[in-house]
Amino acid sequence: MKAMDLYRLFSQQIVEYHKTDSVDGAQRNPYREGSFEHLLWEKSWVDTVQWHLEDLVRPDDVDPVEALKLKRRIDRSNQHRTDLVERIDDHYYMQFKDVEPKADAKLNTETPAWAIDRLSILALKIYHFEIEAHRGDDEHRAKCQSKLDTLLTQREDLTTAIDQLLDDLAAGRRLMKLYRQMKMYNDPSLNPMLYNKE
Repeated sequence: MKAMDLYRLFSQQIVEYHKTDSVDGAQRNPYREGSFEHLLWEKSWVDTVQWHLEDLVRPDDVDPVEALKLKRRIDRSNQHRTDLVERIDDHYYMQFKDVEPKADAKLNTETPAWAIDRLSILALKIYHFEIEAHRGDDEHRAKCQSKLDTLLTQREDLTTAIDQLLDDLAAGRRLMKLYRQMKMYNDPSLNPMLYNKE
């Protein structure tokens, strides 16, 4: 899949989410279970739900008990998001595992899946800035349109960079290495605030 195909899938999912606009809504993944597209849709769904969970915790008057519940839910969502990114990288690792790297093959600052993660978040930003660019007064719309223009340029650059990275990996010009996030904050064996509890 080309990066713009990924972007279109993410955008389709975002539109589908907003039909109910509920963080507790059921995910309606149209792709076959086990397919790469199914995984990408799920990843985008998690990002979209987390985006809106973050919105729910923002108001100053949110109940502190409810805010803590939301924070815990966001933490679980963030771990799930990371797990999905790593599964996407597993897909690319298997795709390129038999490619013989060239002698001068270079490393990349991030894996394909973490670049795709940024594309998924970018799709959310573009969706919401498109709404804002048509809402409010002239000044608000102009500011939002300017930001939207920047985001659209970022989309062009990021999709090009992802395609270049995947092409380089396929040709052995880049090394496909897997890195795990190894998050500590939610692991009771690694976080001192959890393992020091009596």
